[in-house]
Order: sequence, then structure tokens, then C-alpha cells
Amino acid sequence: MQKEELGILRILEGTPGFGIQITAVGLWLALVFAAAAIAKQIASNPELVRKVVHIGTGNVILLAWWLQVPAELGIAAAIAASIVTLLSYWFPILPAIDSVGRKSLGTFFYAVSIGILVAAFWHLEQPQYAAIGILTMAWGDGLAALVGQNFGRHKYKILGNKKSWEGTTTMVAVSFVVCSSLLLATQGNCWQTWVSATLVAIAAASLETISQLGIDNLTVPLASASLAFWFGLLSL
Repeated sequence: MQKEELGILRILEGTPGFGIQITAVGLWLALVFAAAAIAKQIASNPELVRKVVHIGTGNVILLAWWLQVPAELGIAAAIAASIVTLLSYWFPILPAIDSVGRKSLGTFFYAVSIGILVAAFWHLEQPQYAAIGILTMAWGDGLAALVGQNFGRHKYKILGNKKSWEGTTTMVAVSFVVCSSLLLATQGNCWQTWVSATLVAIAAASLETISQLGIDNLTVPLASASLAFWFGLLSL
């Protein structure tokens, strides 16, 4: 098939061209980092800056889903991001998101999880599960950290991790909202939607609580997506 014919088919199918996809994702990431720069100037809080980037970049999965970005492009971007974030563990490449007073491979695991989920669920034509995994981590962990840091008054400790009940409760609630919203949009209002969202929320919060060195940025997305997908298969 000639290139001209492929272009016509793409237009008829409603899939944006490669240039539009790249431009849209690039503009969104530019907006995220601009917001992080503003937050850094206003609040002078490294954790806030980190979470602005954490939440903002996670939402790229929705943009990729909407624009039907090819799996190969998403995987390539995740590999590139993984390399950069891994290097930033030793070198000050990303000081804005790595200068929070602790050593963590969280940003590296985050990029890896995006690549794995895109590779798995794009080819299955089930992108909603990739979105569930990434957004559960992006919004759930991001808001839980901010709530715990600023409003956490009831502390507890598990496996050496200091947590707060306020932060953990936020993780459960936000994860439930994220998962149930995406499942409502894709499979409708049925009992499987609510049970699946509940299980995902509990699992995500549990994994986040016991994580070390930022490994929750890998385990939470993969477990959330896999659990929702597995439960979806059972309900067929």
C-alpha cells in the first residue's frame, strides 16, 4: 500500500498523525515542567515540585490513549526516560525532582512501569488498564505524599517506613476514584467495576506502604493494572 493511501486511511480512521502526536505530548510535558518551575519559585518545596512532575507526567498516558500513540513510540519514550532517570541517580541531571533529601530510584521505576504497561496493554487493545496502573500511581501516591507531609498527624511505622494514616487513607481513596472512573467509562456501572476498584485501591495502598527505594513506582502500577485486568477477565 502506498504512503498516500496509508495517510488517507489514517485520516478516515480518526487517528492523529505522528507529528500531531509528538507535538501534543511535547506541549503537555512542557506545560508540566513549567508548572513545576512556578511551584519551585512560589513554594520553595522540593517535594511539591517533585509531585507536580510526578502527577503531570503520569497523565501523559491519557493523552497517548486519546491520540492513539503507537506502542512502539510509547516504549521508545519510556526507554529514553528510564536511561535519563537512572543516570540522574548518580548525576545531577534532574535536580528538581531528585533533591528531596533521599536517595530513590523511584523516577527510574516510574518510567519503566510506563514502558511495560504500554507494551502489554496497547497490543491487547486494552489501554484502559495501562491508564489505571499509571494514574493510580500518579494521583494516588502523589496526593498521598502531599497530604501525609502537610496534614499527617497520626503516624505509624512499617518495615522501617514512616507513614501517616492521613496519607494512606488518601492513597486508598484516590486510587479507588481513579480506577472506578476509568472502569465506568469503559465497562459501565456494574458490580465488577466497584469490586475491582476496591481491590486495586487496597493493593495499591498496601504496596506503597511497604515499598523501599521507590520500588512502589513499579509495583503499584503493575499490580493495579494486572489486578484490574485479571478481575475483568473473570467477569466476562
